Amino acid sequence: MSPSIRYLLLGLLSLAIVVLDQVTKVYVMETMRLHESIPVIANLFSITYIRNPGAAFGFLSSSSSSFRFVFFGLTSVFAVGLLGMILVRMPKDDWMGRLSVAGILGGAIGNLLDRLRYGEVIDFLDFYINGYHWPAFNVADSAITVGVVFLILHFALEKEPEPSPVVSENPPS
Repeated sequence: MSPSIRYLLLGLLSLAIVVLDQVTKVYVMETMRLHESIPVIANLFSITYIRNPGAAFGFLSSSSSSFRFVFFGLTSVFAVGLLGMILVRMPKDDWMGRLSVAGILGGAIGNLLDRLRYGEVIDFLDFYINGYHWPAFNVADSAITVGVVFLILHFALEKEPEPSPVVSENPPS
């Protein structure tokens, strides 16, 4: 497969994640009121419209909006650039690694678009057991998490190439 086709497929994966992420967020914003929750599976899963001004688990959510905009804007742009560079520099035959990074890249772009447009990230996937809630998340967060897990597994399970046998220059007499 030619390099241009490979990059096209990886780009399409990232783009599909961004589109699915943005479409689901717009649908939630247009059909639900902020903090409204629709139970899907009792005592386990609801669609709950939340806006997260901070990072994962609400990190920095109490900081000023201008600080968050600059901080998250710069770190997001840096992360997207770094992921793009990693993707381009990965070995061409490392499909698991490349797919993982493309998924992480798509998720990072999806959340960056929210920060640029709304100053916060739209979350709506709410898993819980009775009153114990996992922090709400979205499609972009899911893509980032799945990509990171697969990348860790990929590197952990990657086999080192077998060393080539040492050939003696002086054959035994």
